[in-house]
Amino acid sequence: MTTYFRTILLCVMSLLAMAASAQTWPTRPVKIVAVFPPGGSVDTVARILSFQLTKQLGQQFIVDNKGGASGSIGTAAVAKSPPDGYTFAVVFDTHGVNPSLIPNLPYDTLKELAPVMIIGTSAMVIARHPGAAFKDFKDVIAAGKTKADAASFGSIGSGSLGHLAMMQIAGLAGTTFNHIPYKGGGPLVQDAIAGHVPLMVGTIFLAKPQIDAKMLVPLAVTSAKRSPRLPDVPTVSEQGVPGFESVAWWGVVAPAGTPPAIIAKLNAELVKALKMPEVAEKLSAQGMEIVGSIPEVLQSFVQTEIARWSKVVKDNKIKAGE
Repeated sequence: MTTYFRTILLCVMSLLAMAASAQTWPTRPVKIVAVFPPGGSVDTVARILSFQLTKQLGQQFIVDNKGGASGSIGTAAVAKSPPDGYTFAVVFDTHGVNPSLIPNLPYDTLKELAPVMIIGTSAMVIARHPGAAFKDFKDVIAAGKTKADAASFGSIGSGSLGHLAMMQIAGLAGTTFNHIPYKGGGPLVQDAIAGHVPLMVGTIFLAKPQIDAKMLVPLAVTSAKRSPRLPDVPTVSEQGVPGFESVAWWGVVAPAGTPPAIIAKLNAELVKALKMPEVAEKLSAQGMEIVGSIPEVLQSFVQTEIARWSKVVKDNKIKAGE
């Protein structure tokens, strides 16, 4: 047998072995790393899906919270894990921001991680305290053109998607906004409803309870179309920034080199899980619009997000934690 045919035979045998492995996978518990601490949306999404996958596949899917540094600590742990199909991560929208925001990120987002799926997306909402003078988002844009601190807004932190989205809006609209960073959604919402900050930007999941209670007034959503959960709230695009869109999102990734057949099987099982009414209802309660993409869509989306937010970070000299 020549070297050429021996090589072909080895490749075929390897592919057959991987296919057989995927058919029996998983044969032991699978770890799902939630890259943010317990209690947030990433943790909730990871637990909803892990519970359903355990039922579907007959092996435990165990959530392991590894929070810190905008999700990069947990993501780094997954990037360095064995690519054997027993470690995955649920990541958040910061996944596409961190390469630009965090110096010396300890992994290559596009090369050391394999995409599995975009689980879903959510519009962010820009809301005001009931005592603030802004009638609509056009008023916010106009106020920012008078002086830099006339339109102050809070976000869940410097470099968060809400922060970057507002900075991009300001650039596109030729206005200025004054950013007030908070250490998470809880402190942000507390100050917003107390009137210590006139505007806040955050996911619908974060703000809607206070909107429903009339403690906050929504001015705009950041999605391309109006959100089904806030159908009467116009988009930013409708209010002076045509074509603008920015959404929070949740995805699943694996260590690079994870067998494609296992990634395909997990993707198929996630699609099945997302169609379960009890799963869909719980995720919709987060303000999520379910996507359930193929892996290639996530990879392309992350590439686009990295390029987009890199420019915003650079243009506005944004640094993590500032």
